[in-house]
Amino acid sequence: MLTVNTNYGAMIALQNLNVTQGQLTQTEGRISTGLNVGGPKDNGAVWAVAQGMRADVMSLSAVTSSLNNATSATDVAVSAGQAISDLLTQMKAKALAASDGSLSQNSREAYNADFVALRDQITNIVNNASFNGINLINGSTAKLDALANAAGTAFITVTARDLALGGGTVSINATDTISIAANASAMITTVDTSINAVNLALAELGTDSKKVGVQLTFVSNLSDSLTQGIGNLVNADMAKESANLTALQTKQQLGIQALSIANQAPAAILSLFR
Repeated sequence: MLTVNTNYGAMIALQNLNVTQGQLTQTEGRISTGLNVGGPKDNGAVWAVAQGMRADVMSLSAVTSSLNNATSATDVAVSAGQAISDLLTQMKAKALAASDGSLSQNSREAYNADFVALRDQITNIVNNASFNGINLINGSTAKLDALANAAGTAFITVTARDLALGGGTVSINATDTISIAANASAMITTVDTSINAVNLALAELGTDSKKVGVQLTFVSNLSDSLTQGIGNLVNADMAKESANLTALQTKQQLGIQALSIANQAPAAILSLFR
């Protein structure tokens, strides 16, 4: 039946054109964002899973920062400890030389001056071996706990080592000298004991540093894996979307033409009245 009040063909053509336009809008959104699931409206379940994984990745960033801080503080302590070990080696040589009973007093005083300068340098190194306010060798802290997981329930511990003069590891006191032969002879054993203790402390710090480094590598790999997993869930296949865009644009043009044809149908009624 021909009627001017209802154009069913145009209604169908408009419905199809609106569907195509909606699909085209979605495809253009995927292309512009690169995301197949950009929000809960696209796929609520997948979006929720991806958001949870994004939260884990952000938390792992905080873990990485904590581990990097621990690594840097430990590296500073190890570097300072190596310098102290070198100084102790030199101090042993000075003490050994000063223990020679045939030395003149002037010569012994010269060795003592060198010994005291090396002794005081240990204090300077210990006091300046800080990173971000953390000093692992001056006795100010017992340990450093770095975050080890995204939940904040596990930690990697670096145990501090007191390398200050008279602190236990280094047996030499801040007032010790080798100004007389007897003191120099006794100092040889004291310095030798300190060297062994410092080297052991450095070995333990090195082990802790390696432990932190292993965890840091794991956390970095885990973060990369989670990021890739998020991409697999929400990223759009751009090759597929490109092909789909071309198809929808063609479909849109055909829909417009179909609607135009359907809109011309009522005009045929005019020929009935000529």
